[in-house]
Amino acid sequence: MTKGRLEAFSDGVLAIIITIMVLEMRAPHGTDPAALRPVLPVFLTYVLSYVHIGIYWTNHHHLLHATRGVSGGVLWANLLLLFWLSLFPFATAWMGENHFAALPTALYGTVLLCAAFSYVVLQGRIVHADGPNSAVARAVGADRKGLVSRVLYAAGIAGSFVRPWIGWTLYVIVALIWFVPDRRIERVLAREPGGGEA
Repeated sequence: MTKGRLEAFSDGVLAIIITIMVLEMRAPHGTDPAALRPVLPVFLTYVLSYVHIGIYWTNHHHLLHATRGVSGGVLWANLLLLFWLSLFPFATAWMGENHFAALPTALYGTVLLCAAFSYVVLQGRIVHADGPNSAVARAVGADRKGLVSRVLYAAGIAGSFVRPWIGWTLYVIVALIWFVPDRRIERVLAREPGGGEA
């Protein structure tokens, strides 16, 4: 399988995930502003999930742009990532419908954490396939930003059982950390012969 086909498949799955999430939102029955109040948690959760999916989509694009080849290990690691991302609609709906209650908020964080770990697995399989001196290996490096994100997700899961807003706040902070696209891969590719913007 070519990396172009892998990226096209992944793009399609992510598009379906976003579509499912938006279809989970139900229009209120009333016509006054007060009717929007009960659906506000659902909308806020959708926005947070949409941002997280967007972050994965952009970084996944850059990662595959820098990848030389696709091995069986890369395919399975990519499927693992898509599995955890496919749980976003369920976790999003459960947390939003229950107005950020402790268990749904912790489960939402668990899905975020597992997706983050699966992204690390995907990076590792690509480095294994392309070699330790590949563009991806040089761009990823120690991945401090990813490590900080996983720590914040774990803290958010634990904090959700103390006060659900702690978990919600930490999940938003991670989204803000990643909202500015990660330029590590672009910088490495720009230094390579014939390299360019991903």
